[in-house]
Amino acid sequence: MQTDLLQEARRQSEICNACRYCEGYCSVFPALHEERFFTDANLTQLANLCHNCRGCYYACQYTAPHEFDLNLPKALAEVRQDSWESFAWPAPLARWFQKSGVMIALATILGFAVHFLAFRALGSSGGEGFYAVLPHSAMVAIFLPAFLFPLLSIAVSLRRYWQATDGARVTVTNVVDAFSSAAKMKNLAGGHGDGCNFEDEDRFSHTRRLSHQAVMYGFLLCFASTSVGTLMHYLLDLPAPYSLWSLPKLLGIPGGILMVAGTVVLATLKLKADKNLGAPSAWGGEMAFVLLLFLVAFSGLLLYAFGNTAVMPAMLAIHLGSVLSFFLLTPYTKMAHGFYRLAALVRDAQRKAAG
Repeated sequence: MQTDLLQEARRQSEICNACRYCEGYCSVFPALHEERFFTDANLTQLANLCHNCRGCYYACQYTAPHEFDLNLPKALAEVRQDSWESFAWPAPLARWFQKSGVMIALATILGFAVHFLAFRALGSSGGEGFYAVLPHSAMVAIFLPAFLFPLLSIAVSLRRYWQATDGARVTVTNVVDAFSSAAKMKNLAGGHGDGCNFEDEDRFSHTRRLSHQAVMYGFLLCFASTSVGTLMHYLLDLPAPYSLWSLPKLLGIPGGILMVAGTVVLATLKLKADKNLGAPSAWGGEMAFVLLLFLVAFSGLLLYAFGNTAVMPAMLAIHLGSVLSFFLLTPYTKMAHGFYRLAALVRDAQRKAAG
């Protein structure tokens, strides 16, 4: 990890630890105020525990033009981003995506879409619905490795994170506490439950929290839809396509709508927010990820709406290209932050239990 970023985060954390005005703003400050000295491990954990709600920045009396020039949200965001890039496996891919995220995402989507259309050009597979364009066996052969590789990559990354933050043995209680906090997006509610200052200087809002929840729960519904469809295919011998009132559709359509709505709001917030309170170098990669999630969900909904028309093969190619790109890029996009944040919450649960 970059020493200069850690040094700046250490300088600011030491000032914050002496001041303690922001003690109740979010979960970062109770953890910060327990430390007398800040090691690289401490700072990496604090950075990943931070949800960039920005309340501390607007409350701080030591921001520029004060000589202390504090901007803790930015300092922690840069350490956080650097930690993701350092722990990622393979690491160079993470750095490339942050520098050229939009171009990489578009290139992978279009590249995969062209390949899927090439399957169509070879002729019908004889299957029904989507399988008339791409056989089920081909989908499995393509998407199973694309699903397993990110899991392996993220597992390696989280192991590196856990070692770097001096993580201890995890208990069931630690995990339950972490998942409970993540499910409620507790740290996006601010220290006093009023929400984030992400949008405007002194206006607290829960918009960012609610949009994150929409994306998270929408994604989980879509994942559940795919999982149920897989079980129906293999265990009940009920292959797709499925009707509107089938369980895969009852899970997938609301999930897609939630993801579309959530990503649109998140993209709008990112366009309005002050880039200098985050990691400016990562802005493009973060926006690319939000747009990729939007395209996955939106193309899926359009595919369902126009699945019986002549445009179905082209739309299926775009959707499958988006999904495949999403899976393969997950370890190097901001999707990985969900796993790191969960690990940081587990680590914080250990701190609370020890105290």
